[in-house]
Amino acid sequence: MGDRNNRTLKDSAMHSFNAVCKCSTRAHIRWWLCTIVVVWSAGYAMPARANAPNNLFRTAAEGSTYTVDHAAWDRLLRTYVRPDPDGLNRVDYAGLKRMGLETLKGYLRALEEVDPRLLDRPEQFALLANLYNAKTIEIVADRYPVKSIKDVSLGGEGFSWFAPGPWKAKVVKIRGVALSLDDIEHAIMRPTFKDPRVHYALNCASIGCPNLGVEAFTGARLNDQLEAAARAYVNSRRGVALEGERVVISSIYIWYKGDFGGGDQGVLDHLRRYAAPALARKLAGVSSLREHMYDWGLNEASQQK
Repeated sequence: MGDRNNRTLKDSAMHSFNAVCKCSTRAHIRWWLCTIVVVWSAGYAMPARANAPNNLFRTAAEGSTYTVDHAAWDRLLRTYVRPDPDGLNRVDYAGLKRMGLETLKGYLRALEEVDPRLLDRPEQFALLANLYNAKTIEIVADRYPVKSIKDVSLGGEGFSWFAPGPWKAKVVKIRGVALSLDDIEHAIMRPTFKDPRVHYALNCASIGCPNLGVEAFTGARLNDQLEAAARAYVNSRRGVALEGERVVISSIYIWYKGDFGGGDQGVLDHLRRYAAPALARKLAGVSSLREHMYDWGLNEASQQK
């Protein structure tokens, strides 16, 4: 495997190019097909990196008293996040873009200077969750107005260049390592913390997503904040909707079923843990989950005329 993984980019590209293009009869169409294959091959020919995203948080400084200052993010959340009567926290992107964007960008630059090796696990979690959420909000605010975050395409590596949304593009750095939003969630947080509440901490600027909080995460209060976020989402119609005898759950519980215990029973056990009494009674007789929903509309606050 070592020899194959360490082939040069040129050798890999030429190998793929020859394999696909040697029998080409329609030069123009084949040229585009070959270009796509070369790009794909180049991405897979790169050797594994020692500074890959999942290596950044392999260790933590247990017992450390070092804390990260999230005060700027906390003030922005309290100013521009507005809970509505249905329990959805909406963001005043117009106001943030006009008055708060430079403060947000400064906060993000400060987070990129933090050395996670100095932090204990709760502080690391708070750092990553706040970084993910703050960067997501900045990306949307920079391009606002948009109807959905999926309309913001920033590209990425290989075929992900064509994917909708900003999740594949390298948009932040930690210790000099470029990271995408997907790296933060799927390469670092989910495997490192192995906690289903990761999904309640991260906000994708969409109505269907768990709420963006009205305060920043902190290591000192992390467990209480995650428990509150889990209860809020499970007991909202965005988490579990009861329509007569039908139970319609958020697609998050389908997409990441393995994180919630695996299988319908694991998801149901998780939902019952956080369900308020009325919802818990409804879920008591449920044994399978089939219907799910997710609203990708932007979680924007309505603008006063």
